Amino acid sequence: MNIMDFNVKKLAADAGTFLSRAVQFTEEKLGQAEKTELDAHLENLLSKAECTKIWTEKIMKQTEVLLQPNPNARIEEFVYEKLDRKAPSRINNPELLGQYMIDAGTEFGPGTAYGNALIKCGETQKRIGTADRELIQTSALNFLTPLRNFIEGDYKTIAKERKLLQNKRLDLDAAKTRLKKAKAAETKASSEQELRITQSEFDRQAEITRLLLEGISSTHAHHLRCLNDFVEAQMTYYAQCYQYMLDLQKQLGRFFPSSYCNNNQTSVAPVPSASSNVIGSSTLTSTSGLVIASPTNLNDLKECSGSRKARVLYDYDAANSSELSLLADEVITVFSVVGMDSDWLMGERGNQKGRVPITYLELLN
Repeated sequence: MNIMDFNVKKLAADAGTFLSRAVQFTEEKLGQAEKTELDAHLENLLSKAECTKIWTEKIMKQTEVLLQPNPNARIEEFVYEKLDRKAPSRINNPELLGQYMIDAGTEFGPGTAYGNALIKCGETQKRIGTADRELIQTSALNFLTPLRNFIEGDYKTIAKERKLLQNKRLDLDAAKTRLKKAKAAETKASSEQELRITQSEFDRQAEITRLLLEGISSTHAHHLRCLNDFVEAQMTYYAQCYQYMLDLQKQLGRFFPSSYCNNNQTSVAPVPSASSNVIGSSTLTSTSGLVIASPTNLNDLKECSGSRKARVLYDYDAANSSELSLLADEVITVFSVVGMDSDWLMGERGNQKGRVPITYLELLN
């Protein structure tokens, strides 16, 4: 017998087996043939595996939506993953918003209250963007990847063996049907032999499938550990964001003395602010014992042609030649110039002169 003859006979046998299974399956659906039922334990295991697969897919897909709301970005990442290539790094929404805020604050002037606040908000948003990126990477590695490995690996193996079990069950029931229909003794003996073989193959496949399905409990235990890792990653992310926003709130709160000072009686010296208690709503005493100027005093300074001494609270780098760079704690002379922006005064240090932001100054008596 040559190879071609062998292949032809094998194809014929496979076609006969396929036809036999199709006939058995159809007769079962029509109620014209008996069906061998799986034992209750195996049925429960199959149901548990199917339930695990369905909910794992749903959780995995929704987690991907949570971590990356942009569907186009998800599709792009999927394509790169299938091509086994690294997706190009893209700026995320918090980072983009932060950059816009920083650029706007720089344009408006870091010495102005609004510009200074925008820069601080932008820096915080960029930190949140970095934390967001770390959450995505950690969650993908410790949570999504194990779930995907189960769907694309373990469950595919289970599905393959389950299908094979179904075919062995059809072969067994078809053999039972042929035995019932056998008339001649020779045909009956051949059918009994076939039944023993198909029964043995079915039992063997049922045992293989059962062993695989019992591994679902281990899968649940593994996914539980992965879930804990995901929760810890979220906890770290939200704790970072909370701390970032808390720090930002404290900084921005100093731009609103009426509310911030009442809630923070023991707070330290404020950051630069157009309306902070450095140049506050009333005459206040600083921690150094100096009297801090009020808006009334500031207005008097702007209305008169005289000058006043002022202590610099924070370092300031001049943005251009019209401004004066400042060093924290130095004392300079300041005076008002008609037509100058209300957020600025003219500062003088020896022979140096230039505009200085009022938010960086503490007027002295």
